[in-house]
Amino acid sequence: MTLADTARSAARQVESSPLVRALARGGYAASGVVHVLIGLLVLTLAFGGSGEADHSGALRAIAGAPLGLAVLWIIAVLLWALALYHLIEAFVLRDASTAKTWGRRISEAGQAVVFAALGTVSASVALGARTEGNRSAEDASRGVLELPGGGIVLALVGIGVAAGGAAFVVMGVMRSFEKKMTIPSGALGTFVTTLGVVGYIAKGIALAIVGVLLVVAAVTSDASQAGGLDDAFDTLRGLFLGPLLVALVGVGFIAYGLFLFFRARYARL
Repeated sequence: MTLADTARSAARQVESSPLVRALARGGYAASGVVHVLIGLLVLTLAFGGSGEADHSGALRAIAGAPLGLAVLWIIAVLLWALALYHLIEAFVLRDASTAKTWGRRISEAGQAVVFAALGTVSASVALGARTEGNRSAEDASRGVLELPGGGIVLALVGIGVAAGGAAFVVMGVMRSFEKKMTIPSGALGTFVTTLGVVGYIAKGIALAIVGVLLVVAAVTSDASQAGGLDDAFDTLRGLFLGPLLVALVGVGFIAYGLFLFFRARYARL
């Protein structure tokens, strides 16, 4: 047995651990809590309120609640555990010579990065950091634009984010998320599937707008044009029937959060 085989075998043992799988399921539930809160913040914006409707805003709302700091640390640990699970999943996939397997490997690694980043944001807020999604996006975009060829890099990142948003929409329409779950039968299964379709489409739309904002920032060489989810909702609100569109996306984020609770229960891990 080669060193790689030994490492892969050890990774599979960790992956199959009941504790790791339980924590990974908890990670989906933790992400669900954050998305439901984002959806509520988005609805507040739709009806003329104010606030930061993104992950940072949702986490700061948790921090202000009783035992909020403890909850933030629990969310961080669960999201890190889910990131670890996806990272291991990417490592242990067989038949790495096939394009399909490499596609799955990249997808799993990407999810690991996302969940690890969200866990880090939760821990940062628990430690008292004042993170703002829009400002972070602008600062990061400004740093990229200052690099040689930075405009091209930022445009590619924006296209990638927009493509990710489109992928979410496609997953919702095609219901491809069902492949990763054991959907219950009957009315409950129909409800879970509906939540998934609505949630994936809503999140995909928001991500696509974020990607477009990054591309605009790259084309205009103006980092202030870049933004996070909060700016995406502001952009959407400025369109015809904007408040209604924002409200629909807010409902969609709540649906996605509720869907993640069911995914925590029915995910195939």
